[in-house]
Amino acid sequence: MIFLSCPTSAAAQFSGTVTLTTDYVWRGSSQTRQSPAAQVGVKYALPSGLYASVWGSNVKFRPDNGAASEFDLALGWAGKLSDDWALDLYGLRYQYPRANAALNWNEVNLALSWRDRAWLSVGHSSNAMASGGHGTYVLLGARHPLNEQWRAEVTLARYLLDRAHAPSYTHGSVGVVWAFKAPFEARLTVHATDAAARRLFPGMAGTRAELALQGAF
Repeated sequence: MIFLSCPTSAAAQFSGTVTLTTDYVWRGSSQTRQSPAAQVGVKYALPSGLYASVWGSNVKFRPDNGAASEFDLALGWAGKLSDDWALDLYGLRYQYPRANAALNWNEVNLALSWRDRAWLSVGHSSNAMASGGHGTYVLLGARHPLNEQWRAEVTLARYLLDRAHAPSYTHGSVGVVWAFKAPFEARLTVHATDAAARRLFPGMAGTRAELALQGAF
């Protein structure tokens, strides 16, 4: 999972995350049939703002297509536009090794954030979800600190898909995050989708809760 991160020193930086979650939910649908996932991400950023990252997770789709893992490969630039605004531009490659279907696809993304409190992200692909059709994903998100350890987060998104391949759909989430001991935090998120998503991803979309534990390095 990629989100805006700006270099803060004159030296190149390695950073990353390790996550254990009860369900890998991507754009409103479960990628593990509502089963647990282990996820690792690593990022290398240059002082100029250029970066490369790799993020991986186990997956299990319905219907089964042989995919057992997902790797997201990104190249991009992230930096401050002003004291309040920051921008992240990146290309993303979704890779599914050993799948018995053509699942790999590319996407171009933009994320604009304000004071680390609100963000708008837009992604576009001419082969969305390896369907052969165009797709544009638009998400609005906000977070609000409740105190030094707790914060609330909310998102609302629309996936605009080529109707010849799949109907467009809407999903959202509401979550609470507990930063109980740096660099670890726990997150409880409730996801919901509209009826179009439930028809597109039968048994994988709908309303569900996700509990995750994450550590950063």
